[in-house]
Amino acid sequence: MHHLFLKTASFLGALSVMLGAFAAHRLKQVANEHTVSIFETGVRYQFYHVFALALVAVLFKFYPNKLIQLSGWLFILGISLFSGSLYLLTYKIISNLDGLDWVVFVTPIGGVVFIAGWLCLSLGIKDPK
Repeated sequence: MHHLFLKTASFLGALSVMLGAFAAHRLKQVANEHTVSIFETGVRYQFYHVFALALVAVLFKFYPNKLIQLSGWLFILGISLFSGSLYLLTYKIISNLDGLDWVVFVTPIGGVVFIAGWLCLSLGIKDPK
């Protein structure tokens, strides 16, 4: 399982850099400051949780239990929900779409999933006896 989490973290890390570069170089040409800020928040939280996922991968070798494993899956889900919803919201704004109003409700769900991931990680690290 730790290999899958490391590979996923590596891929999501590369994607974070690409999305950050897109925001810095292209998005700023077509979106206002507030919209760019929304997108950059998604990138920032994705990148933070790439490191969290890499930590999970390493810790899983030492604490191979369901809570550590669950924390990894929750971080992946949180990135998808939290950051993904902010990317989609940015698309909605710059495309002037009438639909996708529901996307603003997904972001806080992603935040709660991130919190659950951190709590599972904390509970999964058990003191050696």
